[in-house]
Amino acid sequence: MSKKPAQATLTRSAIEEQTAAFLKAGGTIEVVGKGRSGQGAADGPKKLTTKAR
Repeated sequence: MSKKPAQATLTRSAIEEQTAAFLKAGGTIEVVGKGRSGQGAADGPKKLTTKAR
């Protein structure tokens, strides 16, 4: 008997419960198009600096 399917079932169930609680509390889910990121743009490129030793 493999434990992986049972673990996956528990995970799916937990996600469904958490999602239901989130929506019930007034949360919303935004569908993000394929190939796009759900994160907003950063404040510009990050500049990496190194300190001379």
